[in-house]
Amino acid sequence: MTSEHLQGFATRAIHAASPGNPVTGAVIPSIDLSVTFGIDAPGNPSGGYEYSRVGNPGRDALQHQLATLEGASHALTFATGLAAEDALLRSLLRPGDTVLLGDDVYGGTYRLLTGVFGRWEINVVTVDTSDLGAVERAVAEHSPSVIWLETPSNPLMTITDIAGVASVSGDAVVVVDGTFATPYLQRPLSLGADVVVHSTTKYLGGHSDVMGGVVATNHGHIAEAVAEHQSAAGAVLSPFESWLTMRGIKTLALRMEKHCDNAEAIAQALDTDPRVKRVLFPGLSDHPGREIAQAQMVRMGGMLSFELASAEHAHAFVTATSLFTLAGSLGSVDSLVNHPATMTHAALEGTPNEISSALIRLSVGIEDVEDLLADLNQALDAASSH
Repeated sequence: MTSEHLQGFATRAIHAASPGNPVTGAVIPSIDLSVTFGIDAPGNPSGGYEYSRVGNPGRDALQHQLATLEGASHALTFATGLAAEDALLRSLLRPGDTVLLGDDVYGGTYRLLTGVFGRWEINVVTVDTSDLGAVERAVAEHSPSVIWLETPSNPLMTITDIAGVASVSGDAVVVVDGTFATPYLQRPLSLGADVVVHSTTKYLGGHSDVMGGVVATNHGHIAEAVAEHQSAAGAVLSPFESWLTMRGIKTLALRMEKHCDNAEAIAQALDTDPRVKRVLFPGLSDHPGREIAQAQMVRMGGMLSFELASAEHAHAFVTATSLFTLAGSLGSVDSLVNHPATMTHAALEGTPNEISSALIRLSVGIEDVEDLLADLNQALDAASSH
């Protein structure tokens, strides 16, 4: 069955990668570890493959699976999410170009653009992308080559109107980091974005055991440029990591429903807890981006942030949790707690976009929600005693 005949998301997630082994009858694709492939004649690969840095059957299967889920004609996978971002940016930018960046983005993206691309005379302008008027004014003033969005953003859970930004983007390429939402909850290309990127390390792999990244687009010239950079620089996803990611994606729909259920229950509980200063979650009625999130997302996701009274309270909280492991990643079946100011977003320290040291980010896993709530409650007790 071809991918165009696969309608439902869960069906596509399971069947859109590739068939199993037609020789053995195995229902799961094999891992092809061969580095090199025999060819018929110079320049004429007999089976379509010649060298695994340029192409590998397992990586191609994963890329087809991801493209199908994103509604993209092209997807290219990389060793990490930042490797994917780097390849995309190097393919799009030239010295003197400007990137219009959300003022609340992953610290690694900010560090890549300012610390690495800054040395190549790339200008970075930050803006509140949830303010469409501010985006339009920034586009008019700076004529950016790229507009880089996160929605929901990391870690402040800001919601950006993707279609709205696309309508005022001018000649800029609109890139959306969809890591938090996944293609199960939100498909930016259908909303007018030009490119979507993910750290497949997170929800797509889903088990904190495989790293990767992807660039997906419907623009052939962008995909060709990224593929050329990928082949030249070589930060490709290995066959084993491709296989692990494909396996993770097969359960993405089920996992995301449980992530969302748990996150909603926890956000509501924290929102009414007097020990918590504020909760940032787009599913709450007072979230300023709730209506836009409801319009462009299926559900609100498994990520949320909240703020306590002080940095001391936050430190006491994150060191007191038991089921929530203090760790820098997200999107796993295991629940994780993070202190962005000193961990994932430390690169923003001293900038206008610095994250409050009282802020805590939760990646809500798929454990029993009653156990998660009990763990958060005892950690709040520990924090309140300081």
